[in-house]
Amino acid sequence: MNKKTLRDVALQGERVLMRVDFNVPIKDGKIADDTRIVGALPSIRYVLEQGGSLVLMSHLGRPKGKGYEADFSLKPVAAYLANLLGRDVVFAADCANADSEVSALQPGGVVMLENTRFYREEEAKVKQTDDMSDDAYKAAKSELKERQKALAAKLASYGTIYCNDAFGSAHRAHASTAVVCKYMKTNVAGFLMEKEIEYLGNAVENPQRPFVAILGGAKVSDKLAVVKNLLDKVDTLIIGGGMAYTFLKAQGFEIGKSLCEPDQIDYAREMMDKAAANGKKLLLPVDNIAADQFSAEAATKTVGNNIPDGWMALDIGPESAKLYAEAIKSAKTVVWNGPMGCFEMKPFAGGTMAVCQAVAESGSTSIIGGGDSVNAVNRSGLADKMTHISTGGGASLEFLEGKELPGVVALDNK
Repeated sequence: MNKKTLRDVALQGERVLMRVDFNVPIKDGKIADDTRIVGALPSIRYVLEQGGSLVLMSHLGRPKGKGYEADFSLKPVAAYLANLLGRDVVFAADCANADSEVSALQPGGVVMLENTRFYREEEAKVKQTDDMSDDAYKAAKSELKERQKALAAKLASYGTIYCNDAFGSAHRAHASTAVVCKYMKTNVAGFLMEKEIEYLGNAVENPQRPFVAILGGAKVSDKLAVVKNLLDKVDTLIIGGGMAYTFLKAQGFEIGKSLCEPDQIDYAREMMDKAAANGKKLLLPVDNIAADQFSAEAATKTVGNNIPDGWMALDIGPESAKLYAEAIKSAKTVVWNGPMGCFEMKPFAGGTMAVCQAVAESGSTSIIGGGDSVNAVNRSGLADKMTHISTGGGASLEFLEGKELPGVVALDNK
């Protein structure tokens, strides 16, 4: 962690523009899960305790970028945050026209800006349509990028110090996450961002060994770069979930109706050969829970790695769970991204829950990343046994791929 944090700057009398990740589920106007809001509280409270004021900005959901949409308003989040903090949070109904709310801020005051994604300029995405020439596409993209700079400059005018505490959005070069830094003199990381970078960075670059990585989820193609990057660093790579069946197909097994990406079979074979050549363990299922349909009410049976015609594997089997648990037991560092099966359906939750238990009991430094893995750990009741649960699914995945994250790169070095 070579980036400046809130601890490295004087905050008394300063107005801190803080990017947070308040992209939380809202049902009937109420916050359904406040994990991300609570995660930002240490940074928020620190600024206020140090005599600073705060302008908070975030996105919520995927609005169309054409202005206000009630379903994606951050107003309920501002009210919820006010209750958590025990102080008023002023809500600015337009993130690009909040001068009056911001100028009235006193030390200890908080303003929450409306959803930054109500402006198309936040993401600055241009989709090339069939009737759009290449030149027209380039011109539209260039014009929107200029407007993105203008939005970033406007946001920057609200603060004297910029703080990014939204790791979950750090892999995006958006106006509020990276471009804004070009218009600020001081750009620092919040405490949540600091924690994410330290845990993920140490796990990948300086792990205590044995280092075990567990990858699951549906598709090999989602984790191509992760597999390739981690194979150079881990002692053992465990693969489960739907992606495992492309690997089993590459080994010559019949996989029935299980998930498979035919265009990734050669890649899977290449990775298995690479692991063998480099003395790395690459563990795949040795048995599976197969179903006759994708349903919690499906008929199920435990089968080996040849899955019968008409059946699909929806979870690793008990022998696979034991094999994986044994590998995890001796680990000093564990990184886990992706479930072992369709854990949302009870008949196919056993493998994922067994891995949760094994990681919890391992005593390792355990880093859990990815929305489904985090959801599984929370369901297991073992979240407090994990060292670090990442708030950034896509960001943590790109970090594990070895990519630089724009929202991190833009911050000041120590």
